[in-house]
Amino acid sequence: MSRIGNKVITIPEGVEINVDGNLVTVKGKNGELSREISPIIDLNIEDNEITFTRPDDSKASRTIHGTTRAIVNNMVEGVTDGFEKVLELNGVGYRAQKQGNKIVVNVGLSHPVEFEPVEGLTVDVPSNTVISIKGANKEHVGALAASIRAVRPPEPYKGKGIRYRGEFVRRKEGKTGK
Repeated sequence: MSRIGNKVITIPEGVEINVDGNLVTVKGKNGELSREISPIIDLNIEDNEITFTRPDDSKASRTIHGTTRAIVNNMVEGVTDGFEKVLELNGVGYRAQKQGNKIVVNVGLSHPVEFEPVEGLTVDVPSNTVISIKGANKEHVGALAASIRAVRPPEPYKGKGIRYRGEFVRRKEGKTGK
């Protein structure tokens, strides 16, 4: 029983949704997103509400039911409000800077690491230890944030590294001498 798949999505003001076969296109103030959904799930739009129905209760249709609803909901939320991930750099000499469209991160490696954001993403560096990634597509925002974090994930002994804002890193006690 998919509880997520049965929830109704309310279409906000100023959002336009087009369904062409399996291709769903959502337009809003933050841009346009399109994605192919599973042909198993039926998408119905009535009175500014989107509902999803599945043909039967097989395991395959139950699993894709909630996933399809979540994907379309993220598209609607992305074109209205957008998504944001904020990364914090913790460590002596760890810093980030914006050069044109690229982000250059210095985190104790022998070379600076550069990242080029995908089209549709805006990356901002409000201070040299904070990186803010914004965009309409939740997958692209999360993927860029994860690739930047993967350069130097936070380590548990000194807490140095790149972490998401609000992420808790469990600290460990170091070695003790005799």
